[in-house]
Amino acid sequence: MPPRPDSGIRPLFAPLLRSGTPLAVCVAAALYACGGNDADLASIDERLSGGETTVFDDTSGSYKRPAANLDDDALRAFSLGDHLFNRGWVTAPASIPGGDGLGPTFNANNCSSCHSKSGNGGPPDAAGEPFLSLLLRLSIPGVGPHGAPNPEPSYGEQFNSRGISGVPGEGHERVRYVDVSGTYGDGTPYTLRKPVYSFEDLAFGPMDVATMVSPRLARPVFGLGLLETIPEEAILAKADPDDADHNGISGRPNRVWSVRKQAMVLGRVGWKANQPNVEQQTAGAFLGDMGITSSLFPEENCPSTQVACLAAPTGVTAGSPAGTGELSEADLDALNRWGKTLGVPARRDVDDPQVRAGQALFKSAGCVQCHADEALTGNDPEFPALSNQRIHPYSDLLLHDMGEGLADGRPDFEANGSEWRTPPLWGIGLLSTVNKHNFLLHDGRARGFAEAILWHDGEAAGARETFRAMSARERDAIVRFLQSL
Repeated sequence: MPPRPDSGIRPLFAPLLRSGTPLAVCVAAALYACGGNDADLASIDERLSGGETTVFDDTSGSYKRPAANLDDDALRAFSLGDHLFNRGWVTAPASIPGGDGLGPTFNANNCSSCHSKSGNGGPPDAAGEPFLSLLLRLSIPGVGPHGAPNPEPSYGEQFNSRGISGVPGEGHERVRYVDVSGTYGDGTPYTLRKPVYSFEDLAFGPMDVATMVSPRLARPVFGLGLLETIPEEAILAKADPDDADHNGISGRPNRVWSVRKQAMVLGRVGWKANQPNVEQQTAGAFLGDMGITSSLFPEENCPSTQVACLAAPTGVTAGSPAGTGELSEADLDALNRWGKTLGVPARRDVDDPQVRAGQALFKSAGCVQCHADEALTGNDPEFPALSNQRIHPYSDLLLHDMGEGLADGRPDFEANGSEWRTPPLWGIGLLSTVNKHNFLLHDGRARGFAEAILWHDGEAAGARETFRAMSARERDAIVRFLQSL
């Protein structure tokens, strides 16, 4: 029998064969050897959410595996970054060089405190519970440098409840939930919960009366390198800021400041696409969450009112050049390489009839107009494993107006107070397995897929209403489809 024409399919079998999963190996090998049929090949392709980077692991460790197609050098770099992501950082000066510089104010002392197993954080589920992986951004009207948010004068851009010895934390954040009742089209009642935030024991006096507060739940960090590699023109091609298609969907890009390039560039990362890439997102989180400076953000997060913070010791070695940070360039590079080369979990149960039905309903409801199911990455010579991959992130990486119910009222570069970047959905079906909860949306208010959909408004109001009017069987099918991602 003549060999099957390649037609771009051959590379898709590589991660299946490397996964070691007997069923995957058998199916992939058999289909390739015997030619298979188009439906079988499409089914295999749908499992490969991250193209050749896809990881066949549906356990609690599925979010933290290296991309399946990394070579030995890339795996060594991944291991170093993984160590840095999970290590605890301490107050400067440390007895052993490296790993110091925590604070002066901070929220956590390591990355995995918020991103457990490289996954999704959960909000406080009741009044009085600590904010372990939900942070609160602060700003006042006006803009900061390069169009960034304008920090609150006494507390900065992020509320830090903890401080190192001799430095007071900024206070305590609190949340309570208000019930919001509704009814499905078939008469079935449901109850949503709306969070209300407040502050107690503020160490530096009341906040500005015009302070805007935006909650941000820690997002999973896998797959970000693939999203960074999608060509800019491909993302912009999906934008329709003036709704020229007259379909009510007007996605638009955010333009943000790149510290490396000293220029405004396309935002890709973060709840409002307010960071350009993995490296700057990582450096920003080190500063905001742990108080650790870097070459990208060399100044400590100490507003002028916080005297003890300003006087606290630094982890920067005496005599270091200006702009040197507590996080070394080598460590920042290792973290960037790790963050960019985490593998994406494979889809599961793609041939299940209920999953297939839910996938069709998801599409017919218009959800894919924002949660775009396919993209192609470009060519990145530095990261060949991420190059030229057909991926299924279920995001267009654009900003969409989600309505008043989800609005935080806080602009972030060109994103307004009711706009959010479409969050990728790949891997979301493993959330309860990895992180032991089902809290969704930017503040974790939704307790599962159905509640998350019901909070959609603005540009997504039509899709939400279609879902709300469906029968229970149809709604269950959509949820089952999302569980397969």
